[in-house]
Amino acid sequence: MRDVAQLAGVGIKTVSRVVNGEPNVAAGTTERVRRAAAELHYEPDMHAGNLRRADGRSHTIGLLVSSVANPFAAHVHRAIERVAAERDYAVFATSLEEDPAAERRAIAALSRRRVDGYVVTPVQDDQSYLRVHLDRGTPLVCIDREPAGIDVDSVVTSNYDGARDAVRHLVAHGHRRIAFLGDLERILTARHRRAGYLDELASAGIAPDPALVVLDLHDDASATAVTRHLLALPNPPTAIFSSQNLVTLGAIRALQQLGLEYDIALVGFDDVEAGDLVKPRVSAIAQDPDRVGRLAAERVFARIDGDVSPARRIVVPTQLVVRGSGEIPCPGA
Repeated sequence: MRDVAQLAGVGIKTVSRVVNGEPNVAAGTTERVRRAAAELHYEPDMHAGNLRRADGRSHTIGLLVSSVANPFAAHVHRAIERVAAERDYAVFATSLEEDPAAERRAIAALSRRRVDGYVVTPVQDDQSYLRVHLDRGTPLVCIDREPAGIDVDSVVTSNYDGARDAVRHLVAHGHRRIAFLGDLERILTARHRRAGYLDELASAGIAPDPALVVLDLHDDASATAVTRHLLALPNPPTAIFSSQNLVTLGAIRALQQLGLEYDIALVGFDDVEAGDLVKPRVSAIAQDPDRVGRLAAERVFARIDGDVSPARRIVVPTQLVVRGSGEIPCPGA
């Protein structure tokens, strides 16, 4: 504000009055202040009063989740808010809807609000642009996906190992033609799950059939259409590994529409709402979003409190939940 005042040739109080939209400032003066502010890229601090606090904090953190359409993100959000509430912190949350451009916009918006730390689900391919915030002393923790181009704390799920567990379970029930329904390939976790699927097939001596590997699904409607197509092939799969919860819902719908829910085995990555209510009940590789969110919140608050230890990568294991759909045996096995 002092720099703006000097460039505009006015006092700091005049700049303050213009910024706050107060009356009785001459139009010419207002214009000079606005031009100076634009030239200096000045942005008013929405929490300037916090600078007068003893700790200089806003007592807020920023949270970027991949998409609120995914129940996993909602559970993570809730866990982070619980930890924040215990410390009298508020959480500013935004849904990126898997849009890489939205990641930068959200960070910029949170920066203007002077949050004390960030918990970010990386959507872009490169997070090196966030280094400027670390240099300013604002802690950052990445969640669900590992960052690229920057060394910060991260809390992730054992995606690769969980995918291998799913395929191993289906192979144990005699299946060799196992379809893979993959999430968007640009998402790191989707690539890890596909790698686990392929490596476990190789470990079992099974050559993957490219016709059974479908990528870049991200919602239940597309998954329903793809599953119906796969089951109409001359040599259809006898089992399905669905790598994302919304995609699993689409696969379930297709199986029920075709009356094959008791004939085709299904294991989904990440549990689905009411998975224990449909028939057959859905076997799943369950993540622990509550633990993921809690650990991420604890890390960002540790950094806010002055922890300067090296960056940590925390991996939360998955669990195979056996309910019935994944235990349907391969015909003739």
